[in-house]
Amino acid sequence: MTQVGSRLVFDHGGHLTRRCPHPRQQGTTVSLQQLFRTLPVRHREFQRNIKKEYSKMIHVLQAYCIISTGVRITCSNQVGQGRRSTVLATSGGSSMRDNIGAVFGPKQLQTLLPIQQQPPVEAVMEEFSLGASDLPSDLFTISGFISRGDHGVGRSSTDRQFYFINKRPCDPAKVSKVVNEVYHTYNRHQYPFVSLNITVASECVDVNVTPDKRQVFLQQEKLLLAIVKTSLLSMFETGVNKLNTTQLTRASRNSETCEDSFPLRTLKAAFSLQQPPGKSDSREPKSGPTQKKMELFLTSSEPVKHTPHKLSSLSVFRYEGISESDTERSERSSTNSVPERDGELESSDGAPEKHHIKSKHSQSVDLICSVVEPSEQEPSQIFLQSNLSPNAKKLKSSGARLDAPVTFQKKTVMLDFCLKDLSGRMQKVQQRQKAGADGQKFRRFRAKINPAENQNAEEELKKEISKDMFKEMEIIGQFNLGFIITKLNSDLFMIDQHATDEKYNFEMLQQHTVLQGQRLIQPQNLHLTAVSETVLIENLEIFQKNGFDFQIDEDAPPMERVKLVSLPTSKNWTFGPSDIEELIFMLSDSPGVMCRPSRVQQMFASRACRKSVMVGTALTSSEMKKLVTHMGQMEQPWNCPHGRPTMRHLANLDLLPQD
Repeated sequence: MTQVGSRLVFDHGGHLTRRCPHPRQQGTTVSLQQLFRTLPVRHREFQRNIKKEYSKMIHVLQAYCIISTGVRITCSNQVGQGRRSTVLATSGGSSMRDNIGAVFGPKQLQTLLPIQQQPPVEAVMEEFSLGASDLPSDLFTISGFISRGDHGVGRSSTDRQFYFINKRPCDPAKVSKVVNEVYHTYNRHQYPFVSLNITVASECVDVNVTPDKRQVFLQQEKLLLAIVKTSLLSMFETGVNKLNTTQLTRASRNSETCEDSFPLRTLKAAFSLQQPPGKSDSREPKSGPTQKKMELFLTSSEPVKHTPHKLSSLSVFRYEGISESDTERSERSSTNSVPERDGELESSDGAPEKHHIKSKHSQSVDLICSVVEPSEQEPSQIFLQSNLSPNAKKLKSSGARLDAPVTFQKKTVMLDFCLKDLSGRMQKVQQRQKAGADGQKFRRFRAKINPAENQNAEEELKKEISKDMFKEMEIIGQFNLGFIITKLNSDLFMIDQHATDEKYNFEMLQQHTVLQGQRLIQPQNLHLTAVSETVLIENLEIFQKNGFDFQIDEDAPPMERVKLVSLPTSKNWTFGPSDIEELIFMLSDSPGVMCRPSRVQQMFASRACRKSVMVGTALTSSEMKKLVTHMGQMEQPWNCPHGRPTMRHLANLDLLPQD
């Protein structure tokens, strides 16, 4: 063992160029310098996106910190001549859980469940087209942690999802898709924290797919997906079926309260059913109106008269007209038809109900038609019997008549006809059809006004319409008090007046609104990671425009440097730490860009909708021109915040027939 250390210098090709003694303690230090010396183009690209690349690098380091057990990792950052700040640090924990707590804090550990592997069930195997006979046993072993399925436990983005194969960080897209789909069945609006390690034989995995070794090919990948899905479903279903003991205690107390209050409710009901003494004897219990009508119907039916089997009797058809009626009815009159008696109707419960009717009746006619079934020898006969009242008018019988044929005289009309003119017209029609077919090939707008083609229509508009073209559009008029018809060159467009005004108001609120914050009684520790703290400190102005204010302590250890002192409030909308984490994730991808949390965007969308021009409002030409001009001032003028399209192509005037 040497008494002094050595310093080794290697060139770009990995060849040793210098070796000299160097005093140091026991251990190894690797220093990388001038990484982009031979790649100037990549160096400039890296400098342009240095903040985004920094976030990606931290995410890779976080993955190695989580999976590396028994190893202490410390990452620090120094900008220029400034102070050296610790970005990541682990204490050499013996398990993945300890490393997660060291990187993301103890608050993250409280929301995690250990992943317990389960064999795939039959329903999941059928989903992935797997047979039970040809499956290898013990090919995959999965372990790790995932967020609980409770609402509010997950995250607003996928920034904390780590996958490993044989403890090597990777990006298995299909596994990630299955994990998020299963989680969304229990927590629809959030994403889980995932740290999943997949152990498999090295000969069953191929990492030489992409230069960064993040994409991999697996043998029996469908089996792995089935195992992951079955294991997660088993975990979450078990968690859903668990009952909290405090809920059980509260439920038992509620049941006791209900039992104690039952005699009181019974006593109140008894008193509420009592009636005054003067009216109790006059009213007897009666059945409901439905039962009374049914009894009336049943008692009023007449017996059926049977006739010989060779005679088919038709019902008696009677028509009675009633005019100039002066009818008196009691309160409980029945609408059912009952047999006619001498001016009096009687109900089924024995209480007589009298209906005095004085009216003038018109003549009634009873028509009885009898049909005698024909025998084999005798012809069919129909007997018609008519009972007429003496005042009825007799109809004159008329004999059979034979219509005489009618003779028409045809007239001949002479028309001027020229075969040459007809041939010329046919040639014009053919030329027009050919020109129309050629024009169809070079049409700029092909998508129809159909919800299924919204994406294609939006892509066509983005490609063919620039923001400068909106002020050049000619206003044709307003259609149905909801749409503006415009013309650009030979194209007609239809613009939704409410959607376009809503999008303009929404973007103005996004850009210029500064939310007012409500100060907290005591600063709140957010337990952010060192990377998140760095992103927040670098974009502090954007957080302040969103109504958040913080107390920064540069000398504090990581995860304790930032404390929340003010939260934005706006009428019925309240915000919290989850909105801060979402904003940090958005700024990690687009540093320095003005961003709004999703709940703030929902609030702005609601306000913009209420203050916009409504459908049904008549607009003048200047007002319509103003709305169309505003579309050229938007960043994204193609749909409103709620997804409603603002503009669609109607027709091309050059393709319409000229005649």
